[in-house]
Amino acid sequence: MKKIIAIAFLSILALSGCSLLGEVHSSLEYADNATEYVNTVKGFANELPALAQDAVTNTEARQSLEKELQQLKTEIEEFNAIEPPQIAETIHEKIVASNQQLSDGIELYLNNIEKGQIDPKALEESEIMQTIDQITSLSEQIEKIGNE
Repeated sequence: MKKIIAIAFLSILALSGCSLLGEVHSSLEYADNATEYVNTVKGFANELPALAQDAVTNTEARQSLEKELQQLKTEIEEFNAIEPPQIAETIHEKIVASNQQLSDGIELYLNNIEKGQIDPKALEESEIMQTIDQITSLSEQIEKIGNE
């Protein structure tokens, strides 16, 4: 009887350890994905002003700008679809909310491009750049998830 209780106890310990390992792995994976996403957004923010400036006078650059904006919208949708681990739910909600603002700003700018209204100065002061700043400011919180 003692053997059965001991085996049952060890089995419970092993299963709870697996669950803990799964949560740690999930947290690390989420932190990696979120960090990669934030780096993508940062890179986009660095390229965007020059792309917009070139798009004013260059049709190829305008098409490239549109393509990059569409690509970022796709990346936003893909990131929003990630199922975060419990420890990352709050940060994920913040990023998703910022992503909605970013997506709305991108859509507005794409509409302006279609109308032939490409204004690099307006872009720098737009909701797009402000929202990118909000998203990138979450890097430290994302890093903490990976370290917990």
